[in-house]
Amino acid sequence: MTPPHTRRTELPDNRPAALSSASYVPPSRARLLMNPTPSSATHSATHSATLSYEQAGVNYDLIDPLKVSAQRAAAATATHLAAHGFSEVAASRGESAYVVDVGPFYLASIVECLGSKALVADEMQRLTGKSYYASIAQDTIAMAINDLITVGATPLVVQAYWAAGGSDWFGDAQRSAALVAGWKQACDTCGVAWGGGETPALAGIVADGRIDLAASCTGLINPKERLSVGDKLAPGDTIVMLASSGIHANGLSLARKLAERLPQGYLTPVVPGLTYGDALLAPTVLYSPVTEALYRAGITPHYCANITGHGWRKLLRHPAEHGYRIHTVGEVTSVLKFIQQHAHQDDREAYSTFNMGAGFALFVAAKDAQACVDVAIAQGVNAWIAGDVVAGPKQLTIEPLDIRFGTDDLQLR
Repeated sequence: MTPPHTRRTELPDNRPAALSSASYVPPSRARLLMNPTPSSATHSATHSATLSYEQAGVNYDLIDPLKVSAQRAAAATATHLAAHGFSEVAASRGESAYVVDVGPFYLASIVECLGSKALVADEMQRLTGKSYYASIAQDTIAMAINDLITVGATPLVVQAYWAAGGSDWFGDAQRSAALVAGWKQACDTCGVAWGGGETPALAGIVADGRIDLAASCTGLINPKERLSVGDKLAPGDTIVMLASSGIHANGLSLARKLAERLPQGYLTPVVPGLTYGDALLAPTVLYSPVTEALYRAGITPHYCANITGHGWRKLLRHPAEHGYRIHTVGEVTSVLKFIQQHAHQDDREAYSTFNMGAGFALFVAAKDAQACVDVAIAQGVNAWIAGDVVAGPKQLTIEPLDIRFGTDDLQLR
């Protein structure tokens, strides 16, 4: 049993000491292929500058207002559910999954995409001859399922959306087989049915030779007491963090931009025996086995946060005026340390962009905190007691790093 406040350790090959029971793609031992090295003057000027997420092409100040506008328009459509005798759970608006009350239980749903991690997989396949599509299949499903479970849902059905830049993409038998096998294995890990999907060839929309991977997921909240939308969240609750396996599937735009700065690109060693590309492609942890085990143990979280885009600012997602005090940050995976170092980011920038070693947060009654840690570890996912919920004002304080985020740092509603 791991005591509270334990920091996460790593195995020599940088595989996290405990992941989900899904398969792990070991680091490649491929030879390093040298890229041309820029001149020393150019290298000095380019590599000393801070690299931010906005510089990599992702600006949440532009994206988030559209999300808020869409949410407000979408809320007006909830009245259509009444024609079927159903109603929405209004508190799920703005959360990671949408919840509908269908009478004896709730239904939850979500759709998510992988993003640009497929570009890293494609480049690493070119460099090493190895397919990484089984790994990024798990990433894609994790993006949907890890959001769905934040509201207390048990995942039931996953649908696939694989949009390629042309029919030729599907003609690569090795790559297609890896994608199918990885998708099924992730479904088996989470105990969900793969219902079907769509495989459009979108020449002119998706770039030639590329693919856009996405997944939707529907889940069941039964009994209704499992619903977790923050109505029970209160000062005195404890924050338990679940460890990540690496970058997961958020922050890849910046990570890809950073590869342009590295003298050996994706084949630059992060630690001995582990390339940057392999480290980036460690599959996202599937957290539903933990949340299902918590239910079997009689523990219902008061709130959950999937730490994806916006980094640790996601701990501020709930609209209530609570404060969140972090006293233990846990161990940061080597690839995220590497990115922070070579992108010249300070702690505030790094923790507002990446998961920094924590992929999922559980807000639970203080009496259940240590049991949560124990349950997670029993499922193969490392965990630690990270902090607590305190009376307002609404802000996140990461005490060991002297970082504070306030309401202005996260606008998702």
